Amino acid sequence: MSVISYSNNFIHNKNNTTTLSSLCFFVFLSLLLPSQFDAFSSSSSLMDPTRAFVKSVKRVIVKVGTAVVTRSDGRLALGRLGALCEQLKELNDKDYEVILVTSGAVGLGRQRLRYRRLVNSSFSDLQNPQGDLDGKACAAVGQSSLMALYDIMFSQLDVTSSQLLVNDGFFRDTAFRKQLSDTVSALLDLRIIPIFNENDAVSTRKASYEGKNCLQDSSGIFWDNDSLAGLLALELKADLLVLLSDVEGLYSGPPSDPKSKLIHTYVKEKHQSEITFGEKSTYGRGGMTAKVNAAVCAAFAGTPVIITSGFATDNIIRVLRGERIGTIFHKDAHLWTSIKEVSAHDMAVAARHSSRRLQLLNSEERRKILLAIADALENNEGSIRLENGADVADAEEIGYDRALISRLTLRPEKISSLVKSVRLLANMEEPIGQILKRTELADKLVLEKISCPLGVLLVIFESRPDALVQIAALAIRSGNGLLLKGGKEAKRSNAILHKVITSAIPDTVGATLIGLVTSREEIPDLLKLDDTIDLVVPRGSNKLVSQIKDATKIPVLGHADGICHVYVDKSANIDMAKQIIRDAKADYPAACNAMETLLVHEDLSRNGGLVELVAELQREGVKVYGGPRASALLNIAGTKSYHLEYSSLACTVEIVDDVFAAIDHIHQHGSAHTECIVAEDCEVAEAFLRQVDSAAVFHNASTRFCDGARFGLGAEVGISTSRIHARGPVGVEGLLTNRWILRGSGHVVNGDRGITYTHKNLPIKA
Repeated sequence: MSVISYSNNFIHNKNNTTTLSSLCFFVFLSLLLPSQFDAFSSSSSLMDPTRAFVKSVKRVIVKVGTAVVTRSDGRLALGRLGALCEQLKELNDKDYEVILVTSGAVGLGRQRLRYRRLVNSSFSDLQNPQGDLDGKACAAVGQSSLMALYDIMFSQLDVTSSQLLVNDGFFRDTAFRKQLSDTVSALLDLRIIPIFNENDAVSTRKASYEGKNCLQDSSGIFWDNDSLAGLLALELKADLLVLLSDVEGLYSGPPSDPKSKLIHTYVKEKHQSEITFGEKSTYGRGGMTAKVNAAVCAAFAGTPVIITSGFATDNIIRVLRGERIGTIFHKDAHLWTSIKEVSAHDMAVAARHSSRRLQLLNSEERRKILLAIADALENNEGSIRLENGADVADAEEIGYDRALISRLTLRPEKISSLVKSVRLLANMEEPIGQILKRTELADKLVLEKISCPLGVLLVIFESRPDALVQIAALAIRSGNGLLLKGGKEAKRSNAILHKVITSAIPDTVGATLIGLVTSREEIPDLLKLDDTIDLVVPRGSNKLVSQIKDATKIPVLGHADGICHVYVDKSANIDMAKQIIRDAKADYPAACNAMETLLVHEDLSRNGGLVELVAELQREGVKVYGGPRASALLNIAGTKSYHLEYSSLACTVEIVDDVFAAIDHIHQHGSAHTECIVAEDCEVAEAFLRQVDSAAVFHNASTRFCDGARFGLGAEVGISTSRIHARGPVGVEGLLTNRWILRGSGHVVNGDRGITYTHKNLPIKA
């Protein structure tokens, strides 16, 4: 039986003590999940500048609304309540003073009374419409059940909670306010969590507040739990108020409207007249309008407020880590414009506008931009290396592995290579507006298929600042707008490279053509912009690529793993094979096109060829792991998995029966990136080339040749293992699509009467 089923039995059966103990047990089990809340061990790099004040927060009030406490069918959302209690326990353990304001009593009481009425109804009663239940009665019945549930959950976490029911009229009494403050202070000193709720059963408030102050109306001091939370924040001198909702924060319009954008920082002067609220909450009394009203009043009276989703299991913790989630209300928000970043949506829109201006330039004008960028990179090499050196020093101090530091370092030869690749792109044939096909559909009706830019690209890459230069140059050559998000370990290098490149872009196009995203908190917002961004290219780990694919509707182009194989056939020239595997593994082990698995024909294990190949790798300092057959024969350590991308001086070796066994192994364990066969038998080699289903397949050549520059593409935005659109190294052509241009002279379809289709292929004009 589920936890929810047990909770329903408990709520509906007041005499069943066994059910209560069962509920305790199952709630306890539901809370025994791996802890996600190592609350404040996260890097300070997550801290958004507008949230820096949270470092000094001591007393925090959390308000949870009915929409969070209950499910859409009215039942309790026990999973969300469990996550809430775990987070509050975590804060309590970290010496925060935690106060909870909760809704849900009315909904819980209504559910319980409906069940009671159902089981006590006759058949004839059920045929007649049932009147709605009295709200105050529901509140009175549900309050005890709600508090019993909190008590059970907190007790399983070794936390004590207390109940404080208040009415609107109480707060008109100065003595009550003083007593309330003293009581709460005493509870907090004992590390007890006070749980507040408005006593709806005897409240005198009116359910209307339009146009009135959020914390006070004509019937009393407050009228809902949002305004109660705001009032308590001021009365109890809280450092922060967190209002948990069923949406991520305050949107510019109804959250269901795809044009609505999440507002990260509420500026009263800007947003008060711009926001369009949707329908009132179907769960509680106030909805987002009440939350904003309460938040504005509390914030301008001195207590910062953050509205965020209560559906996530760790949002309170993330708020107190300073992450940029939800919407913040702060009395100084209007002063933060100097440090507030341009929103993700604005950056993407600006990149699209600039790309359209870029496309208006002729080929020679676009060529000159790339040549100016190449010159700027050369002229600023000293500044670039200085900033890059600081990144490398930080990485070494932190203790990053050698492979990452190698990718991070911009040596003089690497900068020189980047400059050369930009100039090579500048001198390439014009890619935009090329006529790919001309067809005469009918007399004087000519259709042309022409190349055109994709639009706006979002490229997310890790620890390789040279990628920024290549990608920016490719975007300009292909006429695309670009948003870049690099790894934090290369933040100085990325910043100086972005500055140098955009300084060479003329004002007629605009530096906004290439936007640099500096906060990873912007990525979720960017990945939602499927109406503005046309392609996402992740360059990094398997984890990064998988997370991005799961988080966006935008097409994603790239590869998750670079598990490249070299198969050495029995017909191979062993000296050639040694040269190829040495280069494939040791030339640049951190590259995605480096060999990770060496497959060897079984005949070579008998004639000494295998031993020679392994010895060649070991002379280069490569740590060799074996599959079952190779490890037994060579007496080496066994590999943990064939699906391993070492990205270092390590690889797997295994013995296979023949070329077809090698092909099967690659298909089963590979990542469809780059594979190589070393063989003198051309028939065997052709079988390998035809049957291996990877983006790049080579014969007697190192896997390291799989690279945009080496392929003559000038540069690459990445290597794609996708079977749709671009595949392999993605250069300019991979960043283009096509459109159709039709030229006629008054032609109409008219049911295809009076028109003779010729569908004649026409020569493409030079």
